[in-house]
Amino acid sequence: MAESGEGLGTVPEHERILQEIQSTDTACVGPTLRSVYDDQPNAHKKFMEKLDACIRNHDKEIEKMCNFHHQGFVDAITELLKVRTDAEKLKVQVTDTNRRFQDAGKEVIVQTEDIIRCRIQQRNITTVIEKLQLCLPVLEMYSKLKEQMSAKRYYSALKTMEQLENVYFPRVSQYRFCQLMIENLPKLREDIKEISMSDLKDFLESIRKHSDKIGETAMKQAQQQKLFSVILQKQNNVKFGKTIYINDRIPEERNEIVLKPVFEEEDENEEEVLTVQDLVDFSPVYRCLHIYSVLGDEETFENYYRKQRKKQARLVLQPQSNMHETVDGYRRYFTQIVGFFVVEDHILHVTQGLVTRAYTDELWNMALSKIIAVLRAHSSYCTDPDLVLELKNLIVIFADTLQGYGFPVNRLFDLLFEIRDQYNETLLKKWAGVFRDIFEEDNYSPIPIVNEEEYKTVISKFPFQDPDVEKQSFPKKLPMSQSVPHIYIQVKEFIYASLKFSESLHRSSTEVDDMLRKSTNLLLTRTLSSCLLNLIKKPHIGLTELVQIIINTTHLEQACKYLEDFITNITNISQETVHTTRLYGLSTFKDARHAAEGEIYTKLNQKIDEFVQLADYDWTMSEPDGRASGYLMDLINFLRSIFQVFTHLPGKVAQTACMSACQHLSTSLMQMLLDSELKQISMGAVQQFNLDVIQCELFASSEPVPGFQGDTLQLAFIDLRQDEGY
Repeated sequence: MAESGEGLGTVPEHERILQEIQSTDTACVGPTLRSVYDDQPNAHKKFMEKLDACIRNHDKEIEKMCNFHHQGFVDAITELLKVRTDAEKLKVQVTDTNRRFQDAGKEVIVQTEDIIRCRIQQRNITTVIEKLQLCLPVLEMYSKLKEQMSAKRYYSALKTMEQLENVYFPRVSQYRFCQLMIENLPKLREDIKEISMSDLKDFLESIRKHSDKIGETAMKQAQQQKLFSVILQKQNNVKFGKTIYINDRIPEERNEIVLKPVFEEEDENEEEVLTVQDLVDFSPVYRCLHIYSVLGDEETFENYYRKQRKKQARLVLQPQSNMHETVDGYRRYFTQIVGFFVVEDHILHVTQGLVTRAYTDELWNMALSKIIAVLRAHSSYCTDPDLVLELKNLIVIFADTLQGYGFPVNRLFDLLFEIRDQYNETLLKKWAGVFRDIFEEDNYSPIPIVNEEEYKTVISKFPFQDPDVEKQSFPKKLPMSQSVPHIYIQVKEFIYASLKFSESLHRSSTEVDDMLRKSTNLLLTRTLSSCLLNLIKKPHIGLTELVQIIINTTHLEQACKYLEDFITNITNISQETVHTTRLYGLSTFKDARHAAEGEIYTKLNQKIDEFVQLADYDWTMSEPDGRASGYLMDLINFLRSIFQVFTHLPGKVAQTACMSACQHLSTSLMQMLLDSELKQISMGAVQQFNLDVIQCELFASSEPVPGFQGDTLQLAFIDLRQDEGY
């Protein structure tokens, strides 16, 4: 029963396996058959039995099928045999047709192969054309780059490189020639940087050499503009009847007081106004800046440019050792500085960021400090006022030029006030020599006037007014000597010379008036006073000359008010204005007169001593000579002639001189009597001395100088009477 049960369970499984073998792909048969062997014992035998039974069933079905179709197969064989002959014929025909087609198609094949080759060539040509069309723009751009490099158009070359790298090279980067081009571009960029930097260095060297020409042109234009403004303002003032002040015009009383051109015109007919662009080719700077900007290295370029320009600024600011000797030295110094800063100002306005306003201001402040130090040092060596004046004009044009470019110049005008004091000192030294020459050439005699024409000539030079002299007929004499009008003229010349420095300093008329008055006071109180005092002390100046000097100083003192009017006419500042400085002529000439008066007293006493030294008394004589001593009579005659000259002096001066002379004569005679070496005096000697004293008293009583009251002058000899009586 167990086997029976087992067999019943196994048969359906074998049927399933057989169905899988019949229905599945041969690749899956292996696992199916393996399951047969993996099954229960004897399963293989039973499976084989089952397989044999299945085969027998299929054979029976095949046999039935063959029996069913046998007649049809036979019929088909019969039909096939019937068409066999036709098939042979057809085969022969096909073979023949094929042969004929092969023979006929050989030419077609050849032509077809040619066509194929042509098509391949056309395709290749098309491909080549497409590739060349892709490469040609790159080659053209690279050729353009080479041309730009040859033509030194470096900025354009850099732009072309950018286009090649960003647009063209990516299209043909697979080609070897493109790689070579790409590798060559950095070298070209470095070459461009080196060439542009070399051009910049050449530019900097050229600009250093031509700075003076640039500065000269800029200063010339500034001066022309200033002269034009002055002329235009003067015309406007005349047109509208306005008062013309010193800062706006040239004094009408002296046509030669003009603003002397600092730079002479090279071509008077030249109308074209040159600018810095006309004189300098800035293209190297622009190119270099653009090139470094494109290369992304703009900061390096800016630092290099500023560093080099600072070095050049230090060289420009370094003066020559002998700069102070000629005005050309100062002019060259100023033009170089102006040229330097004109270039920097141009670079500031035409480039962006290469230089900044802060940079130029810093550079200018550094330069200004150096300039002021140099001018202060070198101007101190100038002893020629004309050179100092020319230096002042140069500084003014220099300051006006740079101020026009926006640079602050107030410190330069402050420096001019220091130089003005030095200028006044040089003027004072110069006029000291002028005054000395005038005094040396003077004859110290009243000016002889022959006719009306000569009188008008003198009056036109010196404001002399004396009704008594005017009433006199020709020929006549003016009380002062030739030095008076000459000195008066020279004082006016000094005022004009001092005025020259005050022009163009941008100062008000009040300040200019104050400057003129102060400098004129220095001339009077220091220079002229010193010259007068030195003159008075000179040994060859005698009493007559001293008298004339006193007379001269009186007239010069009276002329001071005309000098004040002269300054007022120049500056249009009234003398009544508050804080207006007065001229110190009164004190100056008063001191000179006092010195001359004292010298008169001294020289008069010295002259008396010279006569007294001629005295040769015989103190033992028995009888007097019966007349006064010869030396005393000569002395009295001399005094009479001198006091006659003193009539032109102020009364008190003549009286004082006369009294001083009498007292000194009395003292000298007294010293003879009281001489310690004198041991004894005879009565005859006393009587002779008495005759001399009588002559002295007679001289005193004759009123040699009018104005003494009573016997005031005789009292000078009263001590001699007392001593003689003793």
